[in-house]
Amino acid sequence: MTESTGDGVQVGAEGAPPELNGHPDGHDGHEDGSGNGPGNGSGNGQASAEASGLAARIEALFHTVRRPDREQYTNEEVARACREATGESFSTTYLWQLRTGRRDNPTKRHLEALAQFFQVPPAYFFDEQQGAEIAKELALLGALRDAGVRSLALRAVGLSPEGLDTVSELVDVIARRDAVRKRPSS
Repeated sequence: MTESTGDGVQVGAEGAPPELNGHPDGHDGHEDGSGNGPGNGSGNGQASAEASGLAARIEALFHTVRRPDREQYTNEEVARACREATGESFSTTYLWQLRTGRRDNPTKRHLEALAQFFQVPPAYFFDEQQGAEIAKELALLGALRDAGVRSLALRAVGLSPEGLDTVSELVDVIARRDAVRKRPSS
């Protein structure tokens, strides 16, 4: 099923062009599987790394900041909100391209609209150091979504510094034990 993005582009349910939606094995239509077809990437390693960093940051927002029902926002929901915030064209295809690194030069207004939607400071996209700090906070928020982690954290609130040290040591011991159990036996 396809839909129009309002700017004349037809997209599938996930916001990707229809020709890229029908590959259940993740094949992107490029023989080498790299996703580096014509017009994708500038040949400049740094520009490619920056695009990859931008795509990773946007993708992290989708994985961490969720709807009230804890489901991920769709490209359409985010693109619509960004169109409404900026009054500019912002299609689901364009957002999909940003998320996958196929587009790497968004306008400042588009990034500000994404920041507004996901409730992060615009510096998340523009400042490497602040972006890293915000990413750490987002990871913590993502971990606290887990009911067990949240419950443990809330119960630890009233503990003394010595009690917190003991809990931390126990967590380290259990983490090491779990890591040993997960290793494949030879």
